[in-house]
Amino acid sequence: MARIKIEIPEKIHDKLNIRVRITDVNYGNHMGNDALVGIIHEARVQWLDKMGYNEMNIEGASIILSDLAVCYLSESFYGDKLEISMAVGEFTTAGFELYYLIETMREAKKITIAKAKTGIVFYDYKAKKIASIPDKFKSRISS
Repeated sequence: MARIKIEIPEKIHDKLNIRVRITDVNYGNHMGNDALVGIIHEARVQWLDKMGYNEMNIEGASIILSDLAVCYLSESFYGDKLEISMAVGEFTTAGFELYYLIETMREAKKITIAKAKTGIVFYDYKAKKIASIPDKFKSRISS
């Protein structure tokens, strides 16, 4: 089976730190795949919050996920301090790609835990249809 390949863009827009909680650990004694998806979501929410936005209000528009891809590369354990580097990828008229590089330090060595990509689409929940990416937001994150 061919593996998904995710190439993180060179320009990193932000870095966030999130610790692996005991509730993120599964019966294999490492972080579960479902927990990593939650951590990616938390990172996106924190990134938006730093800019004064939230998922329901980005310059008056909301967002919805159109896709998610994750490449799991190494185990992560309870207490790991995950550094999540976030990068913006390709834009469309209605959205953009958001990339996540998840790493931790262990025994003075940087370990890549996972790489992920989400497709973000602007969405009008009242009209139940896709909306255009707000120009102010696009210019802010593309600079």
